[in-house]
Amino acid sequence: MNSMRRRATVLAAATLAGSVLAACGSGRSDDSDAGLIVGTTDKVVSIDPAGSYDNGSMAVQTQVYQYLLNFPAGSTELTPDAAEKCDFEKPTVYVCTLKSGLKFANGNELTASDVAFSFQRIVDINDPNGPASLLGAMKKVEARDDSTVAFTLAAPNDQTFAQVLVTSAGPIVDEETYPADKLLSDEEAVEANGFAGPYTIGEYKKNELAEFTINPDYDGTYGEPKSDVTMRYYADSNNLKLDVEKGDIDVAYRSLTPTDIESLEKKKDDVTVHTGPGGELRYIVFNLKTMPGDGAEQKLAVRKAAASLVNRDEISSEVYKGTFTPAYSAVPEGQTGATEAFKDAYGDKPDPAAAKKYLEDAGVKTPVTLNLQWSPDHYGSSSDQEYQAVKRQLEADGLFKVNLQSTEWNTYSEERVADAYPAFQLGWFPDFPDADNYLTPFFAPNNFLQSHYEDDAMTKLLDAQRVDSDQASREATLAKAQDMVAAQIPILPLLTGAQVAVSGTDVKGVDDTLDASFKFRFSSLSK
Repeated sequence: MNSMRRRATVLAAATLAGSVLAACGSGRSDDSDAGLIVGTTDKVVSIDPAGSYDNGSMAVQTQVYQYLLNFPAGSTELTPDAAEKCDFEKPTVYVCTLKSGLKFANGNELTASDVAFSFQRIVDINDPNGPASLLGAMKKVEARDDSTVAFTLAAPNDQTFAQVLVTSAGPIVDEETYPADKLLSDEEAVEANGFAGPYTIGEYKKNELAEFTINPDYDGTYGEPKSDVTMRYYADSNNLKLDVEKGDIDVAYRSLTPTDIESLEKKKDDVTVHTGPGGELRYIVFNLKTMPGDGAEQKLAVRKAAASLVNRDEISSEVYKGTFTPAYSAVPEGQTGATEAFKDAYGDKPDPAAAKKYLEDAGVKTPVTLNLQWSPDHYGSSSDQEYQAVKRQLEADGLFKVNLQSTEWNTYSEERVADAYPAFQLGWFPDFPDADNYLTPFFAPNNFLQSHYEDDAMTKLLDAQRVDSDQASREATLAKAQDMVAAQIPILPLLTGAQVAVSGTDVKGVDDTLDASFKFRFSSLSK
């Protein structure tokens, strides 16, 4: 998924995982009670947490669901939300005690049974677009009584599990209204009103409009929201830019083009451009089953040739105006343990001679026909220019013939897991501030990519770093994992970027929520 949000050290992550204790479109209406309007081009796949693992869906879930733990605005410090406290009872058992008196907006009590149900349901449904891969460390979850839930973990002293509770796998749903074996549609979820977060949802038209109304019964990390919020969805970032510039919406969050941002920065009397910590990763995924090549050796040669031909600097400067910068590893620069494994293996400039040799040595006939898919509505309108640039770079020396194809995100997210795309665009917003979140969801068994990549040696590295409380040792293991990604190239990292939001000059709280947790919290916003 889920965004760019973390500079937390491994030591801090280990400490947090060990113990978290309670210490604490159209023009807008003139009606002052209308609240704030936020615009976005991100699309919702599913409000149901078991059926989505994407930024658009997470933006809704952040507002309406409660989590055991959460990140307060402006912080990456894990804080109790529905939980009163969470701690390791023993090395493989992590226990959370709930606050008393919690309830869903429909009036049903929120108990430990709902919590256990929520996590087990994600695993059991195992939807290809869902976050089940985040729960690979969980062997079992059970409610001991109404206020106590216990997680049995696959490995002792898991350094990341507490942070998983804050991710797309963490929303608590109402077991009385959510079926155990299938997803709720968005309309069914809104009608069920099984929400316990800062907001509930009033009027809802999927990927058109969602009205978020303050939930007066919310008792959690974010405190009391300051304003009702309407989310307006845009098919075109040009209209998003025009509406925030005219004041027809209060905040534009994902995804304005670099040119739009550059233009809006010059209009300081009308709008404010806000930036937050970076960490978003843009990359190409290779489907190891359907990509070009006769057998594993040829397929690897094709991937190595592509890695030798892409020019990240050109895409960064010419397409993204420096708002995205080159990424040379599966773990972006700035994250603890990040390396530049792809630069070490393939250089930072195109090398046609090396690309040609990879293909010739494996007996691959050229030009290689590569069908490359991208989404026009999920990663910003500059995706068109980005992938036109990739096409030019791969074809420049006659080694590739690239067929670019685009698909709207709702269809794209289904077809990519059905082996319809030999190579395709994806982006990643990390779920929690740790290098593991750029590795385990991608390369562990049953991973998010659904690209037929699985390697026992990689799994062992991922398992080892996750339970290693020694920072230097853990970083060494993370480096080995990144080297393996560069050698095997299940993904080809291209760029990493920052969070950007644009607001009217009278809007407060935007900077507070553009933090390294990568949760855009409506509860922080006010006028």
